[in-house]
Amino acid sequence: MAEVRRRKAENDVDEAAAALTAANSAADSSDHVDSEEEKIPEEKFVEELAKNLPQGTDKTPEILDSALKDLPDRWKNWVIRGIFTWIMICGFALIIYGGPLALMITTLLVQVKCFQEIISIGYQVYRIHGLPWFRSLSWYFLLTSNYFFYGEHLVDYFGVVINRVEYLKFLVTYHRFLSFALYIVGFVWFVLSLVKKYYIKQFSLFAWTHVSLLIVVTQSYLIIQNIFEGLIWFIVPVSMIVCNDVMAYVFGFFFGRTPLIKLSPKKTWEGFIGGGFATVLFGILFSYILCNYQYFICPIQYSEELGRMTMSCVPSYLFTPQEYSLKLFGIGKSLNIYPFVWHSISLSLFSSIIGPFGGFFASGFKRAFKIKDFGDMIPGHGGIMDRFDCQFLMATFVNVYISSFIRTPSPSKLLTQIYNLKPDQQYQIYQSLKDSLGDMLN
Repeated sequence: MAEVRRRKAENDVDEAAAALTAANSAADSSDHVDSEEEKIPEEKFVEELAKNLPQGTDKTPEILDSALKDLPDRWKNWVIRGIFTWIMICGFALIIYGGPLALMITTLLVQVKCFQEIISIGYQVYRIHGLPWFRSLSWYFLLTSNYFFYGEHLVDYFGVVINRVEYLKFLVTYHRFLSFALYIVGFVWFVLSLVKKYYIKQFSLFAWTHVSLLIVVTQSYLIIQNIFEGLIWFIVPVSMIVCNDVMAYVFGFFFGRTPLIKLSPKKTWEGFIGGGFATVLFGILFSYILCNYQYFICPIQYSEELGRMTMSCVPSYLFTPQEYSLKLFGIGKSLNIYPFVWHSISLSLFSSIIGPFGGFFASGFKRAFKIKDFGDMIPGHGGIMDRFDCQFLMATFVNVYISSFIRTPSPSKLLTQIYNLKPDQQYQIYQSLKDSLGDMLN
């Protein structure tokens, strides 16, 4: 009898545990998810999304496809990537030859294309649900954010000129208020577009748009700021990323054996280390060459006398050869080196050690949606975003580096701020400067 009672008690405990588990499961299943479509992440849509998005590494021009049909896939991809890498390098050289304006226009075009590629992924998900306005709102916020950032840039560099044009003075004075008003219009538009049952999805995509703007628009704004500091601050970092990408691929292709990171299985330690050494050497040599030309080292400034942008200057300390004494194994030797070359080592170390993590971040993003590339614009490479994922991270570093260690106060920016003051405040500054300069001259 005791044995029977013990078994019955055990059965009662098991039944109670099973009932509790069932209750918990029911509670979990009823937690705020109203329909099958609202479950996150949408695993049921990911594979369909991957099929709808174009993939560039699988796209080959017919002429090349027929010419390389006898090669193994590995070498075929190598040749295609090599051809289009050289095409892009030559195109980049032509754009540099076109001058600062060509570089800025290219930066804006790249920004728009990168944004379109990121948003297209979200749009594929959004369109499945048939929800309104996502694409329109995304492009509206892109225009609004560009108006804010580039308006700030124009005010900084051309404020003195703009303030002299009466109908533009209003735009300068109230630029931030106008930018905020434009954003509020988009915000209200989004709220009015909300559809019951899809709130989670819509807010997720609202965040998607803003993160895309943070990644793309902010970084392109910083790139243009770097260009204004002198073309060398744009060309050298961009070339370092290109060099690191190419050389890491070459070293990994021929010598790669040890996987580097799970997010990107084809990346190897051999490629990472080989690309790093090659980038540092390339950075030193390339920087030394560019330091010899005013076209690359002079900041871009607006000349009131000439009424246009100028790139002529007296080379600063950074771009004037300095003598350095070095001792190696007790033997002393002096070298004449441009100080910028030492800074280029810092840039090259960042581009080779931290820069690739921009690519790893993009790889993780693509893996989340089971896609290989952001687009198919560049055969063998993918989309524009596939080639610029590391560039955006580098642009931020260069801008922070210049602000922290290089930049000095800009007279044009100070004048812009003075012109925005009231007449009595301007007069006070004038008197202070007059007294200060008078003391120095006497």
